[in-house]
Amino acid sequence: MINNIKMRLSVALLLFVVSGCSDNFLDLAPVSQLNGNSFYKTEEDIKNALTATYGALQAPGIYYSSMHVIGDLRSDDTWIPDPNAGANLQEVDQFKNNAFNTISSSTWSAHYQGIQSANIVIAKIADVQMETSAKARYIGEAKFLRALMYFNLVRIFGDVPLVLEVINNPSEGYAYGREAAGNVYEQIISDLKEAGAVLPGQIASAEIGRATRGAATALLGKVYLTRAQWDLAAQTLKALIDRGTYQLQPNYANLFGAANENSRESIFEVQFKKGSSGEGSPYTNQFAPIGSGTAVTGLGNPLGQNIPTDAIVAAYETGDLRKNASMQTTYTLNGNTVTHNYVAKYLGQPAANLDSDNNWIVLRYADVLLMYAEALNELGFEANGEAFLYLNQVRNRAGLASKTSNNSDPSLQIASQAAFRLAIEQERRIELAFEGHRWFDLVRTNRALAVLAPLGMKAHHVLLPIPQSQIEINPGVVTQNPGYN
Repeated sequence: MINNIKMRLSVALLLFVVSGCSDNFLDLAPVSQLNGNSFYKTEEDIKNALTATYGALQAPGIYYSSMHVIGDLRSDDTWIPDPNAGANLQEVDQFKNNAFNTISSSTWSAHYQGIQSANIVIAKIADVQMETSAKARYIGEAKFLRALMYFNLVRIFGDVPLVLEVINNPSEGYAYGREAAGNVYEQIISDLKEAGAVLPGQIASAEIGRATRGAATALLGKVYLTRAQWDLAAQTLKALIDRGTYQLQPNYANLFGAANENSRESIFEVQFKKGSSGEGSPYTNQFAPIGSGTAVTGLGNPLGQNIPTDAIVAAYETGDLRKNASMQTTYTLNGNTVTHNYVAKYLGQPAANLDSDNNWIVLRYADVLLMYAEALNELGFEANGEAFLYLNQVRNRAGLASKTSNNSDPSLQIASQAAFRLAIEQERRIELAFEGHRWFDLVRTNRALAVLAPLGMKAHHVLLPIPQSQIEINPGVVTQNPGYN
C-alpha cells in the first residue's frame, strides 16, 4: 500500500504507481509498480490509477503526518515537550531543521509520487475507450489532486519543479529545475478551473471521498486568498456559499470522529479505514501524551507528537464550545488525574497501533466562511458589513457572542480593517485548531515572524529547506532556499 512505500523519490526517480483492482472506488488497495506504457488499456485500469492518486494522500509525507507537522507543529499551537517523540519533528518545531531533516525529504518525495500518479491518469486516459463524461470526470479528479499537491509544495518550499508529464525514465527528470512559484500557482489555478468545470456538484454515498466541484472551488478560493487576489477570492468563495451545498454542523463536536466523517460541512477529506491492510490513520496514537499508556488511546502506543501549547489553551474565550471538542488538559491514569494537554479531535478506538478510522479534513465549510469574510475585509472594511455576518456565523455556532464595530464590550468590538484582520486570525486559529492551518495562515498573512520570533523563527524559515538529496542528485539545477546553505 502507499503508506508503506519508504523509497526516497527525486523528481528524476519518480515511480510508476497504480493500485490493484478493488470493488469500491476509494478502497485504497496495495500499490504495484507496473509498465506505464502498456498497462492502461481499460476504464478499470484508469480508475485504479486514479485510486492510487487518492491513496497517495495517505502517505507519511502528506496527510499521514507531514502536513500536520508543518501546519501545526511549526506554529505556536502545538509542540513536542518530550524529545523521545522524535528528533526530526522537534527540529521542525524549534526551527532547527536543515536540509537533511526527514520531514523535508518525505514531504517532497510523497508529493511528487502523487503528482506522477495524477500525471499518469491525465496522460494515459486519452487512448482509453470510455464514456466522454466519465473521462472528463477522471481528468478533473486527477487535476484537482495534482493542484492540491502542488499547492502544498509551493507553500512549503517556494519555487519547485513543475512536472506535468509522466516521467518514463530517470534521465527525463534531470531536466526539471525549480520553477518560479508564480508559475506553479498559475498551473494550480488552471487545474482547479478545469476540474471545477467537469466535477459533479454532489456525489452518491458509494463515491464518498471523491473530489467534487465544491472541493475544486473551495481550494481555488484558498489559492486566490494565499495570492492576495482578494476580488477573485471573494467571487469564488461567494459562488460556493450561494450554491447551498454545504452548511455548518449545528454541533461543532459532531465534526470529528469516525461516526461524523464526510458531513454536510465537510468539503474534502482524506479517507482512512482502520483494520484494512494498513489503511488506518495514526492520529489517535500520534497525538496522545507520552506516558499516558492506553488511558487516552485505548490501544497502542502514545507518541506525544502534536501536543497543544499553553498559549492555545489560553486563546479560547470563556464559554467557547470548541475547546473541549478540540483538546483536553487532563487524563486519568491508574485512578490519578494527570495534567497534560492533548488533541481530542482525532480520538477513536484503534484496531491496532496507528490504525484508527479518523479521516483528515482538508477543506470544510467554516474555513470557506472565514476566508470569504477575510477577502471582503481586504477589499474594504465596512462597519457591521457583510464580513461580520460570516465571521459571526462561525462564532455563534461555538456559543460565542457576535462581534460588531460598535460594541460596548471591547473584547467584542472590531472598529477597523486591521482589527478585523486580527479577529479573523484568532477565529481561524480556534475554529481550525489542530487541522494543519495555523502555520500556513501566519505565513500567507505575513504574520509568522511577528508571532513566532520568540519561539526561534527567523525570516528565512517561512520556507522549509529543499532536501539535500535533491540537490545532490541534480546539482546546479535544483538549488537550496536562502538561509539553509
